[in-house]
Amino acid sequence: MTIGHSPQPLALSPDKPGLLSWWHEADARARRAFVAASLGWMLDSFDVMLYAMVLAALIEDPVLRLSLGTAGILNSVTLLSAAAGGIAFGVIADRVGRKRALMAAVLIFSIFTAACGFAQTALQLAVFRVLLGLGMGGEWATGAALVSETFPARHRGKALAFVQSAWAIGYGLAALVNMIAMPLWGWRGVFFVGVLPALFTLWIRRGVEEPVLWKAAAPAQRGRFGMLFEPRIRTVTIAIALMNSFCLFAWWGLNGWVPAYLRLGPAQGGIGLSSATMSWFVIAMQVGMWFGYVSFGFIADAIGRKRTYVLYVLTAALLLPIYGFLRAPTALLLLGPFVAFFGTGYFSGLGALVAELYPTTIRATAAGFCYNFGRIASAAAPYTVGSVAATSGFGVAFTITGAAFLLAALMWIWIPETGNRELT
Repeated sequence: MTIGHSPQPLALSPDKPGLLSWWHEADARARRAFVAASLGWMLDSFDVMLYAMVLAALIEDPVLRLSLGTAGILNSVTLLSAAAGGIAFGVIADRVGRKRALMAAVLIFSIFTAACGFAQTALQLAVFRVLLGLGMGGEWATGAALVSETFPARHRGKALAFVQSAWAIGYGLAALVNMIAMPLWGWRGVFFVGVLPALFTLWIRRGVEEPVLWKAAAPAQRGRFGMLFEPRIRTVTIAIALMNSFCLFAWWGLNGWVPAYLRLGPAQGGIGLSSATMSWFVIAMQVGMWFGYVSFGFIADAIGRKRTYVLYVLTAALLLPIYGFLRAPTALLLLGPFVAFFGTGYFSGLGALVAELYPTTIRATAAGFCYNFGRIASAAAPYTVGSVAATSGFGVAFTITGAAFLLAALMWIWIPETGNRELT
C-alpha cells in the first residue's frame, strides 16, 4: 500500500511554466487518456442530468403523473444502480483494462438514456433509469484511473480537475438541449438525444491505449476487493467512503432538485420560472461549477488535498441553506454560481486522493468503491429533499444538504494528506 509514502515535492517545468504546464509536460498517450476520460465524464453528466432538466415536465405529464415523492424515488433508484455499476466496473477496469471498461460504460448509459424516451409508465421509466445507472456509475472510476496512471505526478491534481470539470459542461449541455428540444419534441425528444454519446466509443477504441502501469501490474493481484480493507488502510478506506457519501448526498439533494425548484410554481414551493429561463439559470451555475472544479486542482496541487477539500465543503455548508430560502430570481441567479463553485468543486480531489493511496492493482477498484459507496447514501437524497420540500419547503430541504457537507468535513480527521505522490 502507498499509504506510508511521503508526498513528493512540487515543481514546475522550467521549459513550460504556468497554467498550461500540466498539459505540455504530458505525452501523447496521456493526452489521449485525458480526452477520453473528460469526454466520457461530460457525456455521462449530459445523459444523467437530462432527467433533472425534464423533471418538472415529467411531474406535469398526464400519462406518467409523477408525484414529487415518486420523482425523487426514480432518481434514487438510478443512484443505487450507479453505485452497483461503479463498484463492479472498478473491479472490471482493474482486471480487463481501463479502455474496455470505459467503452462498455459509455454504451450502456447512452442506450438506456434514449430508452427513457419510450417510457409509458413510472415503472418502465424506473427500469430504464436503473439500467443506465449501471453505465453511469462505471465511467468515473475507469476514467480517473486512466488519467492518474498517465500524467506526471506533480500535475495529477490539475489534470483530474479538468477531467472533473467536464461534468459541468455536460450538465450545461443538458440544459441547452432541454432549451432547444423540449419546445420541439417534448421530454421524450430530450431523452432521445441522449443516445449520441454511444458514437464516442468508436474513438476510444481507436485512439486510447492502456496505461503502462496497468500493463505491468501482476495479473493475479488485479481487482482484489479485499485489499481495500487490509489493516493499515481499512480506516482510511472507510473514512473516504463516508466522506464521499456525505458529499454526494448533499450534491444530489441540491442538483437533483435545483431545476425543479426553479421551474415549479409557488404553490409547489418553487420559484415559477419558465423552462427556458430555468435552463439559463442552470447554465450560469455550471459556469461556477466549472471554475470550482478547475480551481480546486491548482489549489490542491499547491497546498494539499486536505486543506482545499475542507475549505470547499465548509463554504458549501454555509451557502446551501441561504440558496434554499431565497425567493428573488435575481438573487438566485447571482448566488447560484457560487453555490455550484464550492458545492461541487471538491470532487476534483477525489480521483487524485484515491490514486495516491492505493496501488495500481486495485486503483480502479478503490475508486469505484470509495466513490460509489457514496452513491448508496446519496440515493436517499432525492427522495429526502423532495419529501421535505413538499412538507416544509425547499429552504429546509437544502439546509439538510448543507448539514451533510459539515459531516463530510469531519471525516478528514482520518484521511491523510497525499499531495502529488508517485504511483506504484
